[in-house]
Amino acid sequence: MTDARLRHGRLSLALSFFVQGVTFALLVTRIPAIQDRYGISDALLPAFLAAVPVLAGVGSVITEKLVARVRPGVVLRWAQPVVLLSLLGAGAGGEVWQLGIALAAFGLSVGALDASMNMLGVSLQRAYGRSIMLGFHAAYSLGGIAGASLAWAGAHWDLSLLVSYLPVVAVLLPAALIGSRWYADADDDRRGTERSAGAAGESVAGKSVAFKLLLPLCLVMAFAYIGDSTVSNWSAKYLQDVLGSSEELATVPYNAYMVTTLLGRAVGDLGVRRFGPVAVVRCGSLLAGAGFAVVASASGAWMGILGFTMLGLGLCVIVPQTFAAAGRLFPAASDTAVARLNIFNYVGFLIGSPLVGALGDVWSYRGAMLVPMVMVLVTLVYARSFGTEQDRYGGGHERPRTVDVG
Repeated sequence: MTDARLRHGRLSLALSFFVQGVTFALLVTRIPAIQDRYGISDALLPAFLAAVPVLAGVGSVITEKLVARVRPGVVLRWAQPVVLLSLLGAGAGGEVWQLGIALAAFGLSVGALDASMNMLGVSLQRAYGRSIMLGFHAAYSLGGIAGASLAWAGAHWDLSLLVSYLPVVAVLLPAALIGSRWYADADDDRRGTERSAGAAGESVAGKSVAFKLLLPLCLVMAFAYIGDSTVSNWSAKYLQDVLGSSEELATVPYNAYMVTTLLGRAVGDLGVRRFGPVAVVRCGSLLAGAGFAVVASASGAWMGILGFTMLGLGLCVIVPQTFAAAGRLFPAASDTAVARLNIFNYVGFLIGSPLVGALGDVWSYRGAMLVPMVMVLVTLVYARSFGTEQDRYGGGHERPRTVDVG
């Protein structure tokens, strides 16, 4: 594969991560408006919200089967438009059943999209011979900030969901389709062998992924998303109800979290190249654990904001490195490993918010913050799963490579 093709593949994949960040943020930040539009009760809303990650897990499983026969880039090329059109459908409908169809399509396609994006990211990182996964996830964080800003503008100007979503989809859909022309699959030769085996009824990749070896990374993925969902769902309520902030100030922690997530991922690859993934994941886990401790013990709103800011810097490195570690752990079956690992993204998302809410109700919200803190710190136990001596991508840890594309 030529250097130019790798560069173009890297840019086009970063665009897909950015588009997905925008799309997901536009959905989750306008949930109150969606609830009002369709007249969904507070009792019924959790069922709709839980259905999305459950179906996304199903989409990830389906993708594992699909990539035995087609390239991940093909799955991504068609999953991303479905995600965008599903978002538009959620904003355009008027009946609850229409929203159900839109969210079902969104969940299934977003699972396929997340899995295939990270499959391509892992294969490109292998071709580069150094850490670039954090850069892709930085593009996702940037998209999330852009999507949240667009959602704020829509709410501020009292725009309907359709009016808010339509211009975004009209711009991002053709951009994603055009960008998909340059998806680069650095593992195409290996995948061609696996597709031939799959056509013959064999399961080359599935046989070579031992769940016992993958389990530590699955737990780390789930714990990281429990921490992430705690911030996204409870930071504003915690600041306002526990720390006595104003409603306006209560919006600051999540914004600070998103910005520090972007900054941490933007420079994180440099840290991995210099110190190796194990050291970076350990530092991120310690920083995230300290962030939860600061939040739990905060005496005022600004101390709480500091804690949530620390969480952004700590948690941001864990998920990208978990996908990268799965690719290194199973180099001959990285697609299968990534698809299975991706399911635990949604497991953490499903568990995190209800867990903190239940603990807050029966115990206290300060005490509830200690539970994700302990889970994130458990990552330290599994840190050695993130690197091998012969393959650490960069600096003094870099393995020999024949491709260097900038």
